[in-house]
Amino acid sequence: MRPATEVYRLTRKVPDLPWNLYVCRPIASLLVAPLEGTRVTPNQVTLASLAVALASVALLVVLPGRVGLLVAILVFEASYVLDCADGMLARLRGVQSTPGHLFDFLMDEIKAFAVLGAAAVRLFLERDRDPTYLLVGIAGLVVLATGIALTTFVRRPEITGPAGPAKGAAGPRSPLGAVVSAVESVAKLLIHYPSYILFVAISGRLEAYLFPYVAVNAVYAARTLLSVAVSFGRK
Repeated sequence: MRPATEVYRLTRKVPDLPWNLYVCRPIASLLVAPLEGTRVTPNQVTLASLAVALASVALLVVLPGRVGLLVAILVFEASYVLDCADGMLARLRGVQSTPGHLFDFLMDEIKAFAVLGAAAVRLFLERDRDPTYLLVGIAGLVVLATGIALTTFVRRPEITGPAGPAKGAAGPRSPLGAVVSAVESVAKLLIHYPSYILFVAISGRLEAYLFPYVAVNAVYAARTLLSVAVSFGRK
C-alpha cells in the first residue's frame, strides 16, 4: 500500500482551492491509500459521499441548537472529504472518465439542493417559523436549478461546437478588470460552500450561508439566462 503522502502528491489537482489542498485532500488521501488495491470503485465512493451528505441533511433538520448545527455540518464535511476521495482514487488508478465526472457532478448538485432546502427549514423552525426563510429557500432552489440547467445547456457540444467555446489570450488587466476578478473570486468561494459552511456553523449563523449562496446563484442564473436570450434572440 502506498503511503498517504505519496497518494496526496500523485492525485493533486492544479489549480485547487486552499480548503481542498490543505484540509480535505490530505484527509482523503488517508482513505484513498488503502482503497487503491481493493475492488471499491470511484463511483461507489461518490455514492457513499451522497449517503453521508443526506444523513447530514437529516441531522441539520432534527438536531437543535448550536451544537446540533455543528454536528450536522461536520458530518457534511465528512461527505465532502469522500467527494474529494472519489476523484483522487480515479486519478490514482488512471481511470478518469467523462461519465464518471458527470456522475460526480450530478451527485454534487443533489447534495447542494438537499443542503439548501434543509438550511431553509432549520432556520424557519429556529426563528419563530418566520416564512421568510422558506421563501428564500424556495427561491434558492429555483435559481440553483435554473443555473444548473443553463450551465448544462451552454456546455452542450451542439451549442459550443466540437472544440468548445473559444478562449482569447489574456491581456493586461485594467483596474476595473481587477475589481471584477476579485468579485468573481468571492462569488466562486460562495458557490463552493463546503469551503466556508463549517465556519458558519461554528458561528451559529446559518443564514450567513443561506442568503449569500442564494444571492450569488441568482446573479449567475440571471446573467447566464440573459446571455442565452441575447444569443438566441438574434437567430
